Amino acid sequence: MKLRKSILITFLFSLNSLAIAADTIPETELATYRAIVSELGETLKSELLKALQAGGPAAALATCNEKAIPVTTTIAEKHGLKVGRTSLKLRNPKNAPDEWETKVLKNFVERQVQGKNLSKMEFYEVFEKDGKKQVRYMKAIPVAEPCLTCHGTEIVPEISAKLKTLYPEDKATGFKLGDLRGAFTLIK
Repeated sequence: MKLRKSILITFLFSLNSLAIAADTIPETELATYRAIVSELGETLKSELLKALQAGGPAAALATCNEKAIPVTTTIAEKHGLKVGRTSLKLRNPKNAPDEWETKVLKNFVERQVQGKNLSKMEFYEVFEKDGKKQVRYMKAIPVAEPCLTCHGTEIVPEISAKLKTLYPEDKATGFKLGDLRGAFTLIK
């Protein structure tokens, strides 16, 4: 009887281990996702800073409006993944979070309130969809100093007017340094 109980307990622990393993991904795969969202972030930042230096905040805002989606599409196609940015406070409605992304974004906010470092926050989950493994990954985007020009609490009238023209439904203002601006999101 003790042997059967021991075998049963071992079997149940084995099943639990398999379930946990099925929900994880190798560190190399996670590193790839980190690199892809970093590439997106650095590419967008580079475009933004070039425009900012060449023509000031208004030019940077126009560049964001014109180049963010094409840059994102190029990187997604290059890697054969769905990649983008989303937020709880949107500027572009095309970047609206789905239900899963909304939950993750709210979790990032909760973790930041608890004192966790926003710049290191990420989350992934493994799903089965249509009989295939699907991985969803998100990496938090904290508000940096340059972001405040167009996303802060004190936006100059010229930028405010341009925001209203380019993004009539804009809700992505009122941020402070270090707030959660949004997140990079990736689906494989």
